[in-house]
Amino acid sequence: MPASTTGHTRESLTLWLADRIALYLKRQPAEIDPVVPLAEYGLDSVAAFSLCGDIEEDFDFVLEPTAAWDYPTVQALADHLMEQFAAVEGGAH
Repeated sequence: MPASTTGHTRESLTLWLADRIALYLKRQPAEIDPVVPLAEYGLDSVAAFSLCGDIEEDFDFVLEPTAAWDYPTVQALADHLMEQFAAVEGGAH
């Protein structure tokens, strides 16, 4: 059974995403503004694919590799994850 996604907040996901993205881009997490498009930081397809792999590994949730372009900011991606987690948990009951 997948790990529960309860307990995640938009803020915790935003921090987690900023931390991962900063790692890939060799920056400090504080440098990643949640509303700046990830492409402006130089996020490429390899880093986006790796990010999706990390999300799958840490949250047991499969995210399409195009998500970094479909939801081009940390804030948009965190919002999308919150919606997806809510949908999964809603369907589990």
